[in-house]
Amino acid sequence: MERVHIFDTTLRDGEQSPGFSMHRDEKLQLAHQLERLGVDIIEAGFPIASPGDLESVRAVAGEIKVSRVAALARAKREDVDAALRALEPAAKPRLHIFLATSDLHLKHKLRIVRAEALDQITSMIEHGKKHCEEVEFSAEDASRSDLGFLLDVVEAAAQSGATIINLPDTVGYAMPQEYHYMFRAARNHIAQNYPNVIFSAHCHNDLGMAVANSLAAISAGARQVECTVNGIGERAGNASLEEIAVALHVRQGLFEASHNITLEQIYATSRLLSQITGVTVSPNKAVVGANAFAHEAGIHQDGILKNPLTYEIIVPEKVGVSSRRMVLGKHSGRNALRARLDELGYTITDAELAECYAMATEQADASKEVTDRDVISIIHIVRRNKSSVLAGDAAASAAD
Repeated sequence: MERVHIFDTTLRDGEQSPGFSMHRDEKLQLAHQLERLGVDIIEAGFPIASPGDLESVRAVAGEIKVSRVAALARAKREDVDAALRALEPAAKPRLHIFLATSDLHLKHKLRIVRAEALDQITSMIEHGKKHCEEVEFSAEDASRSDLGFLLDVVEAAAQSGATIINLPDTVGYAMPQEYHYMFRAARNHIAQNYPNVIFSAHCHNDLGMAVANSLAAISAGARQVECTVNGIGERAGNASLEEIAVALHVRQGLFEASHNITLEQIYATSRLLSQITGVTVSPNKAVVGANAFAHEAGIHQDGILKNPLTYEIIVPEKVGVSSRRMVLGKHSGRNALRARLDELGYTITDAELAECYAMATEQADASKEVTDRDVISIIHIVRRNKSSVLAGDAAASAAD
């Protein structure tokens, strides 16, 4: 089974999104957790951006020993040299060079022609290769590039010494079938002369396709995916690391590919990022959201109580979540309420359950969710009322 390398760019692309900036010590803390998670490559930053970013990358490079550490650079001499300085302490460095390849970017942003782009790509990869054994090249806006020119870029990058070639969907424009086709075409184009080049996917979520496109690229032979914890990143974010990792685990038979992620560390990593940035994930976020393993509907709760596989494709403990939540609300069933009472230490009769359920439903209509405190209060009221009725009956019998 082939291995998919997980390239985490939380510290670089993720940090670029508004509200997610991290200082040096926070980057170090998260980098160590990413290493525990089993990430293959940690992109630590963009050294040319500022002296502080260069020092943060250098600090991460000096402390991380198992994961590879990457630094990003435009296809400019000053960028590449700054990245190389930042990577000097790294045990396993990777230089990551990028240049836009779409005509839109070439004309309006870079204001160069295709021939100039090819010259910049080849010269900067060759320069970087002299100082760093592993060089990755990214064709920014690949998904909107002319395919014929993109294939020329891929060949030039491989010929210049890039051993990893990334074809990003920079603005989240591609559909899975298009992205799959682009990777097939690129791989077939250089397979004979450069069979060991690893293709990489880097997807943004502007149309909600980042994870789907990443998986489509894997199906087409990509063996590296670039992603972020909690899916943070520019605009609508990047492909979510946890969703890709769990999808490959759950559907391993379909993709016939494995990864090195320790799934049990996923939730802890997600929580650490939220703690550092102060930004929590949406409750319905896949894998790590508060509701990812929560069940309120009575039919679902009944199925879960009988066999969790009925409504869960992976057990919560597998991704580091301590347990599933059976939420008591207006959609819950009697079996869920009985199970909750049993967990709280109350064995009840069918008659008591009927009374408790009626009261719990009324409570749920008023407050949306019935807490453990509410459940305990309800069973005490039911039993207190029952005791009062029995006492009244006994008194009436004595009087007779």
